[in-house]
Amino acid sequence: MKKSETFTIIRYLLRWTILIVPVAIGIGSMVALFLWLLRHAIQFRFEHTWLLYLLPLAGVLIHFIYQSIGKSAEKGNNLIIEQILAESGDVPKRMAPVILVTTVLTHLFGGSAGREGTAVQIGGSIAAMFGGWFGLKGRDMRMILTAGIAAGFGAVFGTPVTGAIFAMEVLTVGRIRYDSLLPALIAAVIGDMTVGAWQVPHTHYHIDNIAASPYFMSGFFRTDVLLLGKVILASAAFGLAAFLFAALVHEIKSFLLKILKQGWLIPAAGGLAVIVLTFLAGKPDYLSLGVEPEYLGAVTIQSAFQAGGADVWSWLWKTVFTVVTLGSGFKGGEVTPLFYIGATLGNTLSELLNAPVSLFAALGFIAVFAGSTNTPVACTFMGVELFGGEHVLLFAVACFTAYFFSGHSGIYGAQRIAEPKVSGEDLEDVSLSDAMKRKGYFYEKLEKYRLLNPVKRK
Repeated sequence: MKKSETFTIIRYLLRWTILIVPVAIGIGSMVALFLWLLRHAIQFRFEHTWLLYLLPLAGVLIHFIYQSIGKSAEKGNNLIIEQILAESGDVPKRMAPVILVTTVLTHLFGGSAGREGTAVQIGGSIAAMFGGWFGLKGRDMRMILTAGIAAGFGAVFGTPVTGAIFAMEVLTVGRIRYDSLLPALIAAVIGDMTVGAWQVPHTHYHIDNIAASPYFMSGFFRTDVLLLGKVILASAAFGLAAFLFAALVHEIKSFLLKILKQGWLIPAAGGLAVIVLTFLAGKPDYLSLGVEPEYLGAVTIQSAFQAGGADVWSWLWKTVFTVVTLGSGFKGGEVTPLFYIGATLGNTLSELLNAPVSLFAALGFIAVFAGSTNTPVACTFMGVELFGGEHVLLFAVACFTAYFFSGHSGIYGAQRIAEPKVSGEDLEDVSLSDAMKRKGYFYEKLEKYRLLNPVKRK
């Protein structure tokens, strides 16, 4: 290596470290505030269960907040992705406080939503603000926005490596651009450290020790081939669950926009639907995040890691609650509900397949997320960061299998398809939202029974 190249690398490292550290500290601090407020809001609702009946009014309030001061910010994560792909910094500063307030309102009144969307939007908004102050443009602006996503994601879940890779992988399906790796990693690590410095804890999960189960071919392989086969079968189901979630959350938005002409009626109807669903389910387990139990014996993400810790259809109930909440305009994110869906589905499948419960809950946790966001590499690393590296092979198999079985669908319609999942498909450089509109068997059947809003081809 030449001396000139060495000095160029050192200068590059110093420049981006100086630029990213204050950005990541700002993002980490705001994410810490958000997590603190969110925890207290959820605990307050646990103590005052009647707040659920005000969910329609909260939805109307959220609608008017965005109509009055947050119009351009309503596209949320998709706006951040669009601006990164366009190498532009046109992300409104008000996005961060608006999404923070509206997400806390959603959870305070019982809406089934997540928190990653809020963290990503906080990260993108603050990064764009700093990028403007620093006078960054073009490629540099794209890199600092990517770092903002990494800081927000890494800080909200306590997974900095995942945050860095997720920020690069989520932009395009099938391709990762590594030019943002250094800023993203610095941002994710500093963001996570900042949340820790504010003494805001994260939830911890654990996979039980798995005893070796001899079978007729076990003497020939170091890997448990029988368990691997079960993982592949379960992971196909995780991918299909991700596809179902993504399809429903997009189509419910279109359906409600079609039948309700007054914008404020959409969140009001969604709030009423969540109340009705709670009565039909017979318990409040599928409201809000689903991380902390409202009462002893409630189905949560953590309970799904234990035998009998989830009902057979818990994953489907959570899917319906979440797509209704988000599809009607409430705010938050999809990822924590996807963790819940995956963990509870893994719990159910472990019984059907006679497999380790905690392992399959963990696999579902990361695999449904991988299929819904098209980020199998990041989710494999998430498995390692959350559950340890002992089962990294199974994490990778689960995430990549779910990625393929989810098809060209996902919760972020602004993603661009760089490499189609199956060769021969004419989808290169098509946005995910456009790809999902192309008719397939699933959509034709739903349209036949008038469950989806028909998509007209030009």
